[in-house]
Amino acid sequence: MSKYDWTAMYVMHDALRRELDHLAKAAAREDGEARRIVAEAPGWELFKTALHIHHTAEDEALWPPMREALAGRPDGLALMDAMEAEHAAIDPAIEAIDAGTEPLGPLADRLAAGLTAHLRHEEESALPLIDATLTPEQFAHFGQVHGAKLGPNGPRVIPWLLDGADPELAATMLALLPEPARNAYETAWLPAYASLDRWPAA
Repeated sequence: MSKYDWTAMYVMHDALRRELDHLAKAAAREDGEARRIVAEAPGWELFKTALHIHHTAEDEALWPPMREALAGRPDGLALMDAMEAEHAAIDPAIEAIDAGTEPLGPLADRLAAGLTAHLRHEEESALPLIDATLTPEQFAHFGQVHGAKLGPNGPRVIPWLLDGADPELAATMLALLPEPARNAYETAWLPAYASLDRWPAA
């Protein structure tokens, strides 16, 4: 059993996987149409925003304390090297999609393969090690950093994050918000998100 509650991590990972499926459906269209869909898709922008927040928080507040705690443990440090290398390989795939100079299908496949492999590696290997290694204070700090980076994007990203999530997991996530934010989620954030055409004509 985990020492820490990783609900938010798994909800984020599931949302990223969900959007990769939408990207794959868009990329399966004729290339010019596929490019138009992705260029216009709020879902693509939300995916990029959420992924950047998530990975930046890990890079700044998760991997450094892990490296310090794992000093003298080559196996653990090698895993941290792998996590950072996998992060570094994802951005170029996203940038290539946005550049629009290469066929979209292979780029979408490359992004999906790299990111899904990373998420699986993190869940199967890194999270158990993090769970056994981080202090409660370090775990709390990571959550605070992640929340601060979400900050002004919260009204857009939180409904995206919880789209299709298990109701119990969604309730757990919403319980972390202060009451005014929970009210805003119900009355403003969720309706605004519902009005989006996340992946137009995909």
